[in-house]
Amino acid sequence: MLHGDIITSFQAAITGEHPIMKLKAFRIGVALAAVVLTGSVGFAQRAVATAKPTNCPAEGFNGGFSRGCPQKQFANPADISAMMAALPDKPYATPQSLRHVLVLCRAVGWVHTSIPLAAKMVEYLGDKTGAWMTAITYDAATITPENLKQYDAIFLDSTTGEFLDDPNDKAGTDLRRQALLDFVKGGKGLAGIHAATDSYHSNGPTLTGTWPEFNEMIGGFFKFHWTYPTLIPVKVDDPNSPLTAMLPARGFEIVDETYTFAQDSFSRKRVHVLTSINYAKMSAEDKAKEPAATRRTDGDYALSYTQRVGNGRVFYEAHGHDEKVYFLRPFVAHMLAGIQYALGDLKADDSPSAK
Repeated sequence: MLHGDIITSFQAAITGEHPIMKLKAFRIGVALAAVVLTGSVGFAQRAVATAKPTNCPAEGFNGGFSRGCPQKQFANPADISAMMAALPDKPYATPQSLRHVLVLCRAVGWVHTSIPLAAKMVEYLGDKTGAWMTAITYDAATITPENLKQYDAIFLDSTTGEFLDDPNDKAGTDLRRQALLDFVKGGKGLAGIHAATDSYHSNGPTLTGTWPEFNEMIGGFFKFHWTYPTLIPVKVDDPNSPLTAMLPARGFEIVDETYTFAQDSFSRKRVHVLTSINYAKMSAEDKAKEPAATRRTDGDYALSYTQRVGNGRVFYEAHGHDEKVYFLRPFVAHMLAGIQYALGDLKADDSPSAK
């Protein structure tokens, strides 16, 4: 089956409609124009730019990632248009107050080209549904106790590596780390997508988390991914949750780069699993691609989940590598519901899946 066919069958299974992209006008303004992102380019971008390798992809490169190259900060107009066509018309819950979401896009390790599009998805979801207002930044210096007072949730947009750290400022690094932990534990929300879990961990033969408090808060840390384009069968673990109401209860298939977590970093005893890889339906060929030395012994590969951290709420979705994923109406709706959960507006069972 071709990738386009998969997208079509996935959307048609849920909406009953052929996913012809129709651009709807709403108060976002001119969507195809270049969008100015909030927040200055601070130490985060300077550190990456100084070490620019000679093989960086051309400007406008899509559908992958790079390492050490200047971080792309603008989504392609055609991708924005296709993503806009997938936006839901209304929120899943009425906001309890005027909500504000901060999208943090700093990637220190691998830099995904889909980061700007994911940021625009969050912004346009809030604009169209009225569920929140959005600020977008590529500068980790915005993560301070004082600045975070104005926000109700933070969205980690494929942040990789030590995304809050400044190697030349330990005090500032410690301040930002503590500010993020206190923000969530104090009753606010955190949502993350794809490479948000590829942060604060070792890459050697022994897989360990390097910031345990964050590793536990985000739900786990990366160890392996099935590369794009791999067809992944998805199981809906909690079909009764409002966060999965837009997904077919029988499950579905999706093509993307699919993240997995180190054995001891993820546990259903901590998180409430919404969707996971239907491992029994994976081909033997695809299963064999996972390195035997670090293969999960339980066959448990969560894709999206929620959890309570202190008085706050966390939502994570493992897909979101390729731009085409953001053209899928059910996926975008799942993100809307997840962010509304993190904000505290959409109530859902978030008790651990395993007792």
